[in-house]
Amino acid sequence: MNTTGTTGRAERESRRWGPRGTAGATFAGLLAFENVSKQFGKTEVVRDVSFSLAPGEIACLLGPSGCGKTTLLRIAAGIEKPDRGRVLFDGQEMAGPNRFVPPEKRNIGLMFQDFALFPHLSILENVAFGLKNLPRAEARTIAGHALERVGLAHHAADYPHHLSGGEQQRVALARALVPRPQVMLMDEPFSGLDQRLRESVRAETLTLLRETRASCLLVTHDPVEAMGLADRIFLMRQGRLVQSGTPEQIYRQPADAAVARFFSDANELAGPVTGGRVETPLGGFPVPAGFHGREALVLIRPQGLKPGGAGTDGLVVEARFQGDDVKCSVLFKGVDERLTALVHAREAPQRGQTARFEIDPEHVFVFEKPVSPPIS
Repeated sequence: MNTTGTTGRAERESRRWGPRGTAGATFAGLLAFENVSKQFGKTEVVRDVSFSLAPGEIACLLGPSGCGKTTLLRIAAGIEKPDRGRVLFDGQEMAGPNRFVPPEKRNIGLMFQDFALFPHLSILENVAFGLKNLPRAEARTIAGHALERVGLAHHAADYPHHLSGGEQQRVALARALVPRPQVMLMDEPFSGLDQRLRESVRAETLTLLRETRASCLLVTHDPVEAMGLADRIFLMRQGRLVQSGTPEQIYRQPADAAVARFFSDANELAGPVTGGRVETPLGGFPVPAGFHGREALVLIRPQGLKPGGAGTDGLVVEARFQGDDVKCSVLFKGVDERLTALVHAREAPQRGQTARFEIDPEHVFVFEKPVSPPIS
């Protein structure tokens, strides 16, 4: 019996997808945006954005709806052309004043919010769709390995409408990864899933991306999702890149009050600045270096208000049990609005109780108070 052809094909499959149960690695690419801008009509949706995605890095484009993040992803994919600036893969211009490479010529994987599976093709045929340059039998074998890796080999002969939303998402991920893209682009891939399913599918996706080692740029509006997935976050607002860094850097060192609010609820106080400190009814706080304003805005995250210590007395007017934590609404003397404290259930005061609260400086942020516009 001649096994040479079979052995050679198996070796090629292993190199492409990896041994059973493991996604094969690819050569990750470097994706760079250089002063990219894009305008639709009179609206500039992306404004002079520059950043780079390192080989093998998983990064999130994060921001509210309409901030330009999806447009940037479409520019990277070649679906949109930038009006100004350049997009480069491994130093080669993909889009810019001198060159435009169409999407099918770029070594990228695309995964969209609606999964975009072909309803008339079986699950196996959907995954094999991107392997048209291979013999049909070889493509189907590689697709089968990919389905095995995402735990759906038993659905190979089924059609998309037979699968749940989470299963369809895993099929779409397998289809995007089998051609071994250097860069993976994902647009809100988990938003259509319910909360419990979303967490498990995100974890599986992260494992697969780490195994394949493809560079990945993922669009999301969910800061919790971004912090759980990304090596780096690129935070967008009104078409501009406002801050980039690791999840911990952005969470602990927000560039402005809007960034701090985006990542967490916050209590807000204001006060005059004297001698390098801002004075509030809850005490004084140092202002950052280079502070020039006469008044400061102080943001305190709910988890930064802790019962006990040499703090300030407050009346607990509401206490809502939330499992491990209790969400308390607290009135402090000299503060017009109730402040929110998120307290561990074992330490939480009761509603109607006067309790002392101290402030954890790790959850306090001081910014210059914005000047109110003149009344016309």
